[in-house]
Amino acid sequence: MTRATRVPRAMTIAGSDSGGGAGVQADLKTFAALGVYGTSVLTAITAQNTVAVTAVHEVPTDIIAAQIAAVMGDIGADAVKTGMLSSSAIVELVAAELKRHRVRQLVVDPVMVAKSGDSLLRQEAVEALRSQLVPLAAVVTPNIPEAEVLTGLKIASDADMRRAAEKIIGMGARSVVVKGGHREGPATDLFYDGSRFQEFTAERIPTTNTHGTGCTFASAVAAGLARGLTVLEAVALAKEYVTEAIRRSFPIGQGHGPLNHFYKLWG
Repeated sequence: MTRATRVPRAMTIAGSDSGGGAGVQADLKTFAALGVYGTSVLTAITAQNTVAVTAVHEVPTDIIAAQIAAVMGDIGADAVKTGMLSSSAIVELVAAELKRHRVRQLVVDPVMVAKSGDSLLRQEAVEALRSQLVPLAAVVTPNIPEAEVLTGLKIASDADMRRAAEKIIGMGARSVVVKGGHREGPATDLFYDGSRFQEFTAERIPTTNTHGTGCTFASAVAAGLARGLTVLEAVALAKEYVTEAIRRSFPIGQGHGPLNHFYKLWG
C-alpha cells in the first residue's frame, strides 16, 4: 500500500463486551471485514459472556472526551457509530463532542438491553438520547423494543412500524431503520428518510447465535457510509452482511452465540 492510498475510516463510540460478540469488539470486527479501518472510544467496560452481563463500569466522561479528541485530531473518521451510552452525562458529552468535531455521517444504535436481557441504558438517559443524539444522526437503527421506548408507541404491525419511523424522523434524525427481528415471519427492516419508506427483507434463520446483531448492523451501515455509499446502499450492505454472518455463525458459549463476522475469510 502506498502513502497515497486512502483507507476509509470509521469510529465506534460504545461499550466493550468481554465475550467478544457485541459492543466495540463486534464493531471493530465489522469494520475490518468490510474493508474499513476502525478506531474505538470506550464508554463502559462490561463483564459479559453469551449468557449474562455481570458487571458494568462506566468510563469517566473526561476520558471519553479525550479518546474522541485523540482519534479525531490525528486519524479522523469518515463515519461514526454510537452504541452503549449508559447515562445522560455520557450521551450529552458524546453529542457535544460530535458537534464540536462536525461529524455528519453518524449512525446511532440506541442500545438499551443486551441479548441476555440485562439493561445497558439507564432510564434517565432516554430523554437525552432523544433530544441530544438522535437529531445528529444520519441513520438511527432501533430494534422494535428500542423504537417503542424512543417513541412511546406500541409496535405490533407494519403500520405501527411506519408510525414509529415517522416519529423518530420528527425528532430530527435524517433517516431511520426500524429493525423487525423481534416480529414473527421473515426478518423485515423498515427504512424511512422523511419522504419514502423501503423494506429490506431476509429469511429468518433458525439459530440462537444472534449476540451482537444490532451492533454489527449499525457498524456495517457506518462502514458503508465511510466507503462513500449512499444511506440506502449502506443499509442494503448491512442487511446482507448481517444475514450471512448469522447464517454462517458457529456455537460459542452456553447462551446466545456471536455472529461469524469473518465468514468471507473463514470459508
